[in-house]
Amino acid sequence: MNLPTEIFDDVIVVHTPDELGADQKEALEGYVSALERRNVVFDLDATETIDSQGLESLLSVQDKLRDAGGEAKIATTNAANRKIFELTRLDQQLEVFDSVVEAVKSFQ
Repeated sequence: MNLPTEIFDDVIVVHTPDELGADQKEALEGYVSALERRNVVFDLDATETIDSQGLESLLSVQDKLRDAGGEAKIATTNAANRKIFELTRLDQQLEVFDSVVEAVKSFQ
């Protein structure tokens, strides 16, 4: 898996694919493990579909990043994605921001 990224000092922004689910779970986890930075913002604006496996992969990646001294945060302006995080209460486990800029700034 090769995803578009942007680097801001010690934070890397990963722009997630259109679908985030079981088919992408292992690839996403492996991709993030190979990154040189441990502070990651997942930009979900282009992601149209997230299933339970996709949510599980975000939590798994967060655990791995925390073990390495980093953190995972979510950025999305997509109302449906935001609602998914609220309904599943994952917004209490993953910080969710309205913009990439806010998420990146939160690391400082």
